[in-house]
This record gives sequence, structure tokens and C-alpha cells, in this order.
Amino acid sequence: MQAPRSWLFIPADSDRKLAKARDTGAHALILDLEDAVTADRKPAGRAMACDWLRAPATADQPVWVRINATDTPWWRDDLAAIVAAAPAGVMVPKAGGPDDIAQISALIDDLERAHGLAPGQIRLLPLVSETARAAITIPDYARAALPRLAGLTWGAEDLGAALGVTRRRTVGGAWTDAFRLVRAQTLLTAHALECWAIDTLHADFRDEAGLAQAAAEAAADGFTGMLAIHPAQVAIINRAFAPDDAALAEARAIVAAFADNPGVGALQIDGRMIDQPHLRQARALLGLG
Repeated sequence: MQAPRSWLFIPADSDRKLAKARDTGAHALILDLEDAVTADRKPAGRAMACDWLRAPATADQPVWVRINATDTPWWRDDLAAIVAAAPAGVMVPKAGGPDDIAQISALIDDLERAHGLAPGQIRLLPLVSETARAAITIPDYARAALPRLAGLTWGAEDLGAALGVTRRRTVGGAWTDAFRLVRAQTLLTAHALECWAIDTLHADFRDEAGLAQAAAEAAADGFTGMLAIHPAQVAIINRAFAPDDAALAEARAIVAAFADNPGVGALQIDGRMIDQPHLRQARALLGLG
């Protein structure tokens, strides 16, 4: 599956927002049962998410569900409800580390069997940084056996609240040290696992210039996509992560050059030395695996 560029949160208990979700242009939708749904609305949110998941959809826009964290009384009920509706995957908020993901995966194993779904069909995407304790476990994912893991993403807002910070970025707009470390670890660990690396959201959805810069930097840094909290952010993110014509042309030239020279480990294109890492990057850009 091609890595989705934009991941848009949709409150699972909002008829109005659910009705518009398919037309947002988001590459992936995340029905949110956590922060967007109050405690008294959790059962309604589950029921509405299931109904919406069962409606006809397109495989080009996978739908995920963000359940509640494992330190709440709701996450098991979330999974019991939504697995039956077969979402593409489950986003895990405030993931405490690989053990949390293994626990959730084991429950999904049972639920997939109970509902006649293919084993491992439902993937997992943890938010790996929303507490200080979780943030220091990020490299541990690279040493864990988690076959459902589709990618890693991180959250600056919850981490900032957990740390009690009064700023997340410097005056110049760069992440401060703790956030820069978490972001880098998320990126490196995801690439070590050869899974999706998804950058955190840009909290001010009215700040289009700031989002465009943040999304361009994320794409340039090696992230495969970015979270969004408002439909207005989707097109900006999609543009930032879309390769331009020059990049596509170069990738095709690299793939063609190696195809014309089988068994060669390195070659030159326009005076530049190209080797196997360049070929892998070119194939990934063209969606060739």
C-alpha cells in the first residue's frame, strides 16, 4: 500500500463531519473515539463509527479508528465494537511502549477470529510520545516483534502538556530540544522498521503558511505523511508530500538505468554516482516497493 500523505481526524460522534469526510481529499481518515468524544458520548461514537465503516467506501481512502488509551476504562469496549466493522487499522493514543501494542494486538487477534476476519488484517499505528515515559521507549519498537505495526507517529500537544512546557518551538520556529529528539527518534525508528513515519499535526489550522512550511520540512526530512485536524489542512499536506515532476523524472531515470545494467551495484547518471540506496529511494518514490 502506498503511504498515505494526509491523515485527517474526524470526530466519530459527529454526523455533520462524518458526512463530509469522504470529500475532504484526505488520503486516510481517522475516526476519533478519544479526545474528540466526551465520556458520555463514547457508546454513541462507537456505534456511529461502526455504521460509517460498514457503508460503501473506496480502498483508496483507508479508514482508521483512534481508540481510547489503555489507561482508560473504554479501550476494550472500543475494540470490541469496531473490529467487527473491519477498519483498516487502529490508532493507539498515549502508547506506553511496545508492550501496550502487543496487548492490543493480542485482543485484536481474538476479535478477528471471532468475526471471521483474516488474521493480521487490522494494522496498528501508535502515537509514541504523548507522555515522557512513552517518549523514552521509542527506540524499543525497533527491537519488538509487532507484525501489525504499520507506522509510528508522535504528538506534540499531549507531550507538551505532560512536560508542563511554556513553549514547543523557538522564536525562529524550530522545535525545542525535547520535541526535536522525539521527532527524530520517531523518524529513525520507523525507517529502521521499514514502516510509515508520520509527522505530528500543525495545531493552528488557520496558519496555512506555517503548515505549508512544516509539511515541506516533514517531507524533506523523510516522513511519509502528516496528521491533520481540519479539512483545510489536507490539500496543503498532500501538495507538500507529492513529488514534483523533476523528482519523478530523476527516479524513473535511475530505475531505468539499473534495469539496463543488471548486476551493476553503482553507475553514473549525468556525472553523479548512483548506487543501491538511490535505487531503493527511487523505487519507493515511484511506488514500486
